[in-house]
Amino acid sequence: MRIPAPNFWPAARTGQRLLLQARRHETMVDGHKMVFLERGSPGVGRPTIVLIHGFAAMKENWGLWLQRLPRRWHLLAPDLPGFGESDYRPEACYRYETQARRLAQWLAGVNTDNIHLAGSSMGGAIAAILAHTLDPAPRSVTLLNSAGIPEHKEADIHAPLKPDRDGILIPRDWKGVYRMFNSVGTGKPTVSGLAMAGLLGPDLLGRTEALRHIFSDMVADALAPARYLGPETPPLQVQWGDRDVITPTRCVDWFSSATPQAEIHMFRGVGHLPMLETPGRSAAALEHFVRRHGQ
Repeated sequence: MRIPAPNFWPAARTGQRLLLQARRHETMVDGHKMVFLERGSPGVGRPTIVLIHGFAAMKENWGLWLQRLPRRWHLLAPDLPGFGESDYRPEACYRYETQARRLAQWLAGVNTDNIHLAGSSMGGAIAAILAHTLDPAPRSVTLLNSAGIPEHKEADIHAPLKPDRDGILIPRDWKGVYRMFNSVGTGKPTVSGLAMAGLLGPDLLGRTEALRHIFSDMVADALAPARYLGPETPPLQVQWGDRDVITPTRCVDWFSSATPQAEIHMFRGVGHLPMLETPGRSAAALEHFVRRHGQ
């Protein structure tokens, strides 16, 4: 009989929130309890930054950015429906467009016209769609190693994709957890990868069926974001790690024709999560971009 590992993540999550001086809120969106962190408040000349995490991740992924972004800014970091402290519903749909509609419903209650979106991986795919459905449109959108971007210009953006990375992103045992946390970096084992595996492993291993469901919904229309990005896209920044083994750097080439106005930042020696692997450089790039477009 396997003895379950202790789950220290809830306590660590609370400790991080207190250190960041962020407030925890709950709301209902499309039948889901949705939990989000907030720091600061909307105000004249004060941008609202919405931070959207990736697959098998959570709002706490943005903790290092919350430490570095200006204290006067208004920051919102949700646990997307299906993840973190937010509800997962087996009968619900979790496609990119559906998740974007949920976030649009939530943001309709935020009293500001100075919204900036930033999304990592799956969150980038959702942010790309949300940027074209919010009214008023966001002042800017930043995509970090975004999912939903074709790997070559001839890709059929209407076709479903055959899953080829679900074995990495949906761990089924402790070996898989360790492989996941080292694959989303540069692909090499790290001390931080081992530490994160130990901290978050129990939580992830309890979500296997939910992650399979959500991943299946994602790949059913995997390139939906590419149908939105184009000349009408709000000011766009792209951040990418050149060692990414989840969303290859060849995805960045697609932006040169689809959104040639985009500002591109390629971080050398960085994998799939710039906001965790190089938080100082990635947060500074976002801050400069937001200052140009939102204040």
